[in-house]
Amino acid sequence: MSNFYRDNDDIQFLLKHIDLHKITEICVESFKYAGKFDYAPASSDEAIQNYNMVLDSLGQLAGDFIAPRAENVDRDGNILNEDGSVTRPKGLQESLEKLAQAEVMGFTLPYRFGGLNFPNLVYSMAIEIISRADAALMNIFGLQGIAETINAFASEEIKQMYLPDFAAGKVTGAMVLTEPDAGSDLQSVKVSGHDMEEERPATVYQDAQGNWFIRGVKRFITNGCGEILLVLARSEPEISDGRGLSLFLVERGPWVKVRRLEEKLGIHGSPTCELFFNDAPAKLIGERQRGLITYVMSLMNGARIGIAAQSLGIAEAAFRVARDYAASRKQFGVVIEKLPAVRDMLIDMKLAIEAGRALLYEASRVVDMEIGYAKWLETNPPEDKDLAKQLKSQSRQYKRYASMLTPMSKYYCSEMCNKVAYDSIQVLGGSGYMRDYACERHARDARITTIYEGTSQLQVVAAVRGVCSGTSENLLTELAQQKFDPELSDLLEKLAEGTEQLKKAIVFIKENGSEYMDLYGRPLVDMAIDLINGYLLCSQASANVMQVSAENGTKIPMKEHKTATARRFITKNAPRIKASAETICTGDKSTFQQYEVLVGPVPEPG
Repeated sequence: MSNFYRDNDDIQFLLKHIDLHKITEICVESFKYAGKFDYAPASSDEAIQNYNMVLDSLGQLAGDFIAPRAENVDRDGNILNEDGSVTRPKGLQESLEKLAQAEVMGFTLPYRFGGLNFPNLVYSMAIEIISRADAALMNIFGLQGIAETINAFASEEIKQMYLPDFAAGKVTGAMVLTEPDAGSDLQSVKVSGHDMEEERPATVYQDAQGNWFIRGVKRFITNGCGEILLVLARSEPEISDGRGLSLFLVERGPWVKVRRLEEKLGIHGSPTCELFFNDAPAKLIGERQRGLITYVMSLMNGARIGIAAQSLGIAEAAFRVARDYAASRKQFGVVIEKLPAVRDMLIDMKLAIEAGRALLYEASRVVDMEIGYAKWLETNPPEDKDLAKQLKSQSRQYKRYASMLTPMSKYYCSEMCNKVAYDSIQVLGGSGYMRDYACERHARDARITTIYEGTSQLQVVAAVRGVCSGTSENLLTELAQQKFDPELSDLLEKLAEGTEQLKKAIVFIKENGSEYMDLYGRPLVDMAIDLINGYLLCSQASANVMQVSAENGTKIPMKEHKTATARRFITKNAPRIKASAETICTGDKSTFQQYEVLVGPVPEPG
């Protein structure tokens, strides 16, 4: 019997360590729904008990049912039928049915639609657990942001029409953004593509009665065979940038055909589709012209948190394969984990995962606070003007933190995931390269995480603005004001020194302009992440949380583990922070000035 929640001491520790009481009170609007809906708690203690119960149930399902099917899901893949429909792998379809029966397909939806109304933080934990079992399944389970977008921006009529089915697991969704000529540059969306019979550009249009219809091609659509499609399309053809785009809902039907399933390196159980919309009836979500600027940006931020959680799940799975193998495989008369090089690799893998988890859960917490304060101010603004002003200030601060931590989390966790998956194969040696062990599947699944929902390079571009605007300094100041264990004082001094180095690097970058900021964005963001993680790990090491293993009831010395983790992480990264600051302040602009000299001419074909 495997339980992917109970066997993960770190997730259980963080569920206790993070202040869920405040998040919960805001998330469930002061428990006003208690007694009105089945899942509505009457107190924060009851709510946290519910989180534990659901995660426990989900962990059992992931370990006992989903994970054993993952290998066959990967091998079987999806089948494109002649009528343009898609048949999912048997194991994946069975897992989806189990998740629907467990009533977890409306994780963050309001109670009135049958949802659990759980915080994003707990949803991130759930996504990690599911992803560890089967990364491909997460690409459907983790698309609940489709329903969230409908809930946030659609009319009440549309909400009532679709959200109960989402919560019941009767339908799945897809965000239909990318086009053949518009990948990360979503402002270039037309809808584009060509008519299948005539080579003319596709379009979104209204009939005489004001009904919307979409005709055109979309590509690289995750779960494009889903029943509910949110389609980004150009409603204002005279406006060529993002202001001309609107968001539409299209139901799957004879007017939507999957023309092609992509042949992919990994996540084979998740269908990636090319879609053709043949005058498909569409419903406008929210207001015209806000499709990209407001709605899709909100949707993608949620998706980026989801990919960070998916990355954590894959990394956790890959690490466990390597850890188990290293403890049993003998070479030179000893198990290989006794060898310093292997031991060092496993420690770094474990620390990287815990640092990624700390960063992602902090980002999820901040997102919950941002959403909670915004909802509070919108639905029940306080009459006291001073309190209202204070809440607005806090809401703006959380929004700034969320805008920076979201791309940071996606960038850090996805890059970490690829490194851990790569090292997992290395620990197993030749065996890791074979399909006999799951680590080769984890490595293939990991590769997409640094690409979809915005590449690592784009996440850095998004995060570096927050770093240079003062948001990172404000956050670091706030984190440094926590109460820490006195034995961590030397580590706090290193973090303070690193913060000063970050500030100097920021000043230098600002003096050299935005192009220089983009050039050195990655080392600058790396510095900020290492410092933020350092404080988060010190906070964990200062916690008086006793973790009891659910597997055998023994007490786990989490304080000892967390202190050792913080010490190694901060000590090892301090020289890197200093080196990054020195690199940034060299003023080297050879990337701009000597590009052709350094890379040489474009190779001749053939």
